[in-house]
Amino acid sequence: MSKIISIANQKGGVGKTTTAVNLSACFASLGYKVLLIDMDPQGNAGRGLGIDITSMKTTIFDVLTGSMHIDQVIMPTRYQNLHLLPSNLKLATLDGYFADRNFSTSFTLLKEKIENISLSYDFIIIDCPPSLGFLSLNSLAASTSVIIPIQCEYFAMEGVASVLSTINKVHHQFNQKLRIEGFLLTMYDSKVSLNVEVAEEVRNVFKENTFSVAIPRNVSLAEACALGQPITTYKPTSHGATAYMSLAKEVLERG
Repeated sequence: MSKIISIANQKGGVGKTTTAVNLSACFASLGYKVLLIDMDPQGNAGRGLGIDITSMKTTIFDVLTGSMHIDQVIMPTRYQNLHLLPSNLKLATLDGYFADRNFSTSFTLLKEKIENISLSYDFIIIDCPPSLGFLSLNSLAASTSVIIPIQCEYFAMEGVASVLSTINKVHHQFNQKLRIEGFLLTMYDSKVSLNVEVAEEVRNVFKENTFSVAIPRNVSLAEACALGQPITTYKPTSHGATAYMSLAKEVLERG
């Protein structure tokens, strides 16, 4: 069975999609078979791999509503070992779609679909939307673990309690295998005192659950995203690429 990791935090702009894309690319470059699932209606995970999601005729929406089989929608990317289950704005209507149908088991939809293909991949990475609603609950219910990115800025801990409460709820109600993979410090600059203070606070609060590597504030990461490339191919020797490769290896070491 594959390891299924959600990248989740209700706050936006903390590096969820950047982490999902680049962690997936790092695993793929190490020879692991990887599926990146975009559960954000903005579709930025696909854009981060250079895919025009606006032209997508079928997406994860069609998989979750049962109109398409998951194998028919998963697509290869230009990167070896890395496949994508794409998303676009249509996914934002999914909760309303099932609310109208009063579908009581809708929170385990993604979990049921993934079970059909999990043996084909070593890692399945899920990019969650910046909310703790229907789509994130589906993602967590389908996952074996969750990485929580925390930006090293003001109000970094804001909302973390809500994320943890949601994870605990999903663990008890839908997925007893779910655990916290780790808290990931993002946009870190050791020369900025606030960043150092926030990093120390997170490490003090979450201790061994915080990854030892911190993702730096690195212009190459932003450039790679804008160009639709993972950092592993855009600038493989940059600080951002080195950090994400270290994260991948740390996840592997944790088992």
